[in-house]
Amino acid sequence: MSAIRGKAPLSLSAVRDTIISCNACSRLRTYCADVGRTRKAAFKNDVYWARPVPGFGDPKARVLILGLAPAAHGANRTGRVFTGDGVGASGDFLMAALKRAGFANISTSQSVEDGLTLTDVYIAAAVRCAPPANKPLPEEVDRCLPHLANEIAHLPNLQVVVALGKIAWDAWLKLLVLRGVAIPRPRPVFAHGAIAHLHTGTQAPRHAGTLVGVYHPSRQNTNTGVLTPRMYDTVFRTVRQSLR
Repeated sequence: MSAIRGKAPLSLSAVRDTIISCNACSRLRTYCADVGRTRKAAFKNDVYWARPVPGFGDPKARVLILGLAPAAHGANRTGRVFTGDGVGASGDFLMAALKRAGFANISTSQSVEDGLTLTDVYIAAAVRCAPPANKPLPEEVDRCLPHLANEIAHLPNLQVVVALGKIAWDAWLKLLVLRGVAIPRPRPVFAHGAIAHLHTGTQAPRHAGTLVGVYHPSRQNTNTGVLTPRMYDTVFRTVRQSLR
């Protein structure tokens, strides 16, 4: 299934099916299933997705937004990344910023039936199953890299990758290394607003040569003022202006 060194599945739909059916990480699959059975009181009547979550968005996207992992009661419940994790939570914070930047048609993300449409943006996660305490193990991140490789193989227009947090940043760099891309020395270090220009050469995606770091829109960051809407506006304005 891996496109890290070989051929990707024939379509983005086939990639999605491969992700959804993945059972590579028993710890994560057990946790997701347990959360889906016990459920959160607010969602006690919901049927949880409780499976690995594929990315979504515009297949012509020039921008990839790479998050950490599905939220236990967000994407693990709804089946769409950054969706349903609560009003004003990370999904809404991100979509509001994308709406202001012209990448999304609405500023919330609460349901797969909410009519959200992304333009020029595709959103995925470094890890496709909700991890306990939001902390995937390094080997779990590694096992998910083929899924990311397969998705980006079907996103030929990518120019910029926006990494939401250090784990996503490191996962993208590791994927490039596995694909034979030379990473600059010293190795680019994650920080909010950090920009790394990477020479991907003939390696697909050929044009995804810019990596941008931003803080993850977790409640821990947004409720404490570590991350503000203005900070995201600045980043996404820069991203839009950089597109060719």
